[in-house]
Amino acid sequence: MSIKLQHLSSRVKPLLACIGMIASASASATIFHGVDFPGGAASFADSVVSYDPAFGGGTVPGAPYQDTSQALGIPNYPEGPDPEYVSLGAGGRIVLRFTDNSLTGSGDAGFDLWVFEIGPDVEDTFVDISKDGTTWFSVGKVFGATSGINIDAFGFGTSDFFSFVRLTDDIAEGDKSGATVGADIDAVGAISSAPPVNVPEPATLGLLALGFAGLAYQRRKRIA
Repeated sequence: MSIKLQHLSSRVKPLLACIGMIASASASATIFHGVDFPGGAASFADSVVSYDPAFGGGTVPGAPYQDTSQALGIPNYPEGPDPEYVSLGAGGRIVLRFTDNSLTGSGDAGFDLWVFEIGPDVEDTFVDISKDGTTWFSVGKVFGATSGINIDAFGFGTSDFFSFVRLTDDIAEGDKSGATVGADIDAVGAISSAPPVNVPEPATLGLLALGFAGLAYQRRKRIA
């Protein structure tokens, strides 16, 4: 009897956890600029990995518009004092990371990733996603304003989990100069969201590599 109960418990616990996650997502569901995010504020990018407004060799934006923190969290334009976004620069690039969630496919034709780009000069942005911050996959580009991407259309599904999004301004579109040159990013959100994926930091990866190298050296010494 106790074995049967333990077996039942092992099956029921994951089910209850899933129900809890669904209930939590439903409770926090929020609409931002007309887009319904089941995970609410937790759906949006949490940290900046890198920012290079001169990446494409074009004009860089003015200093007030290089505040990368403006691309994090929920979209808040126009709700406060300017600036509320980061300008990428002509051909510039930014890499953002999800830490309390991860981007995944939905298994259907719905949009999974949303990019909130603002400003009167609508500018295109190339979008790449990555699981580890090293290997990147192109998922096309967005065409300014509030734009969504269906990552399932690029061969990904509900078993794929991405922690990184890279945005690169299309230097061929929009103005080539000015204080806010390049796409102006207010927020990036994963509407098809899953629990976070543990991705080792670059420093940790380096230590692991050194550890493996040391083990290999010791093994060669024993063989010799």
